[in-house]
Amino acid sequence: MKPNGFFDLFVSQRSALIDYATPLVGDRGRAEDVVQEAFLRYAPAVEHGTVVEEPIRYLYRIVRNLAFDLHRRKTRERRQEEGEPEWWMVPDTPRTPEENLIEAEAISRFQAAMARLPKETRIAIEMNRFGGYTLSEVSQHLGISLATVHRMIARGMALVLAEVTGEKT
Repeated sequence: MKPNGFFDLFVSQRSALIDYATPLVGDRGRAEDVVQEAFLRYAPAVEHGTVVEEPIRYLYRIVRNLAFDLHRRKTRERRQEEGEPEWWMVPDTPRTPEENLIEAEAISRFQAAMARLPKETRIAIEMNRFGGYTLSEVSQHLGISLATVHRMIARGMALVLAEVTGEKT
């Protein structure tokens, strides 16, 4: 897109971008600042010949990212003003032996429940819930349909949950 074309595009989309940014940043004044910053970040690149396939979509992405950056910066500033320490600086509250025992028992019940599941169900749950694999990837790995994997995981998780919580199914 030519530089003039980008400027015309920006002017035509400006109010929509401000409307988009307003709920993200909390007020219209900040939204206007974010949209202006988006223009200032993108305009020099266009002037130097950078070609973007979907400039409107790209502008919205810049606005969203700038809005999130602003929110993070404001949160950090507020914490510093209030004297609230960063999360990693706050010491963990010590747990009681009873809490440790309860957690250990729950983990043991969970492991026992998982061990009692059919092998394919256990593999599907482990891949999806712990390995981060999609249902489609689990389906391909096990050689079964996507719907079957979905049912298998849902039923298996229901059985595990019932056993861990002590409920009857």
